[in-house]
Amino acid sequence: MPEPAVLRTVLGDHPHTAPLKNGDVHSARVRLDFLPVSPIHRAFAPMVRAEAYDLCELAVVTALQAVAHRRPVVLLPAVVAARFQRGCLISHASRPIRPKDLAGSRIGVRSYTQTTGMWVRAHLAEDYGLAARDVRWCTREGAHVAEYTDPAFVTRHPHTTGLLDMLREGHVDAAVLGNDLPQGDEFVSVFPDAAARDELWWRWHGYMPINHMVAVAASTCRDVPSAVRESYALLRRARDSVQHLDGAPRPTMFGFERLRKPLETVIDACLAQQLLPRRLSFEEVFGPAREVLGKDAA
Repeated sequence: MPEPAVLRTVLGDHPHTAPLKNGDVHSARVRLDFLPVSPIHRAFAPMVRAEAYDLCELAVVTALQAVAHRRPVVLLPAVVAARFQRGCLISHASRPIRPKDLAGSRIGVRSYTQTTGMWVRAHLAEDYGLAARDVRWCTREGAHVAEYTDPAFVTRHPHTTGLLDMLREGHVDAAVLGNDLPQGDEFVSVFPDAAARDELWWRWHGYMPINHMVAVAASTCRDVPSAVRESYALLRRARDSVQHLDGAPRPTMFGFERLRKPLETVIDACLAQQLLPRRLSFEEVFGPAREVLGKDAA
């Protein structure tokens, strides 16, 4: 039997990636060589700018910007991280602010292109009619895709402190946090009923808001397409090996047609927030992956 293809791989630590990392789900045809990158977003820029990895978890906004700017990555129909987002917008408990009072305020976010920030802005628009341009967005980093330029209503904040300290010191009125969302009572949610609104959103749409998907380097797709197909099968097998409570929200989604409406929703939000230079068609987003996986990949 020939030696398996070895793919340099970066995936976050999720219940459904653990079987891949510990070897419970494996293949004789491909070996995923996991590289430690933490936090996971540090892998995004090297991936979209220089094909630093063969297979890499990628934020959906970064992935769509990479497609729009023709970066050498192929987006697979695989969502590996999703979460409810309204609770990620917080203010300091001593200076709470309501969503209807956010117009003209300063909101801190790691990067304007951060996917959690995109979802928070989308929810503010649909719940309260607040457009992205109605707020002053204060960022600490630029985009992973080098070709993207922030809109005029986005400002790079000169402070070197983190978002929580910026919020404590009053440099911003609210902030968007993700995996680093603080616990305790020092900070409060800006959305007064975040959990209830998120549950209604999920019941209406049928999925959790997408955070991260999986992308493959274009050169890897050209050189070892069979290894890409096998890797996609491994991702699905690993997801299926994790017990899931029927009827509960699931942070994963696979398949071209399953992702059609969710991706169209994300594209609409990105256009409204000036995150994309033009509307991407579904075929533009997933056409390259169809060529590798086959059009009926589930």
